Amino acid sequence: MLYLLQTMSVDSMNTSVQALSDTDSLNMLELLMQGGILMLPLFIMSLLVMYVVVERYAVLAKATAGVESFLQHIRAMLTARDKNGAVQYCDQVDKPIARILKQGIRKLGRPIADIESAILNAGKKEIFILEKRMNWLATIAGVAPLVGFLGTVTGMIDAFREIQNLQGNANPSALAGGIWEALITTAVGLVVGIIAYAFYNFLLAKINRMVHELENASAEFIDLLQSPSKSSSAKSE
Repeated sequence: MLYLLQTMSVDSMNTSVQALSDTDSLNMLELLMQGGILMLPLFIMSLLVMYVVVERYAVLAKATAGVESFLQHIRAMLTARDKNGAVQYCDQVDKPIARILKQGIRKLGRPIADIESAILNAGKKEIFILEKRMNWLATIAGVAPLVGFLGTVTGMIDAFREIQNLQGNANPSALAGGIWEALITTAVGLVVGIIAYAFYNFLLAKINRMVHELENASAEFIDLLQSPSKSSSAKSE
C-alpha cells in the first residue's frame, strides 16, 4: 500500500512538472507575441544573423583547411619547373590561396614586380569575398537594439495615452502590464544585437587570421621565385 502511494505521488509530481513546463513555454511564446509589430523585424534580423554566421563559418572553415599541404605541392611543382601542372593543380583546389597563387604562376617569366602586382590584386578580391555579408552582422548589431528601444517608446506612449483617456484613474496593475509589454522589444532587441555583435567579432578574428595566412603564403611564393634555382628557370621560360 505504501509503495502504491509513493508511486502515485511520483506520477502526480511528474505530471505537474510536465504541465508547468508546457505552461512556461506557452507563456514565453505569448510573451514574445505581445511585443507588438516591431517584433517582426527583430525576428527577421535574428534569422539573418543565424544565416550569416552559419554561412560565413562554413566558408572560412573550408578556406583554411589544407593550406600547408597545398603550398607543399605548389613548391614541389615549381621546383620541378612544372608551370602548367601548378596552374592545373590550382584550378582543382577551390580555395583563396589557390586562386591567388594561380595569378602569380601565370606571370612566371615576367619581372617580380608584375608577379607581386598580380598576387596583390587577386588577394584583394579574395579578401572582399571572405568579408562578404559581414556588414549585415555589423548593421544588425547596431540597429536591433534601436528597433527594440523604439518599440518600448511607442508602447510607453500608448500606455500614457491610456492614462490620459481614463483621466488618471487607470488601474496600476493594468499600467504595469502595458509597461512590461513595451519593454519586451527592448529585451529582444538587445539579445539580437549582442549575439550579432559577438559573432561579428568572432568571424572577423577568423578572417584576419586567414588574411595573415594568405599574406605569409604569398610571401613564401615570392621568396621561392627569387631563389637562384627558380630565378634561372623563370628566365629560361
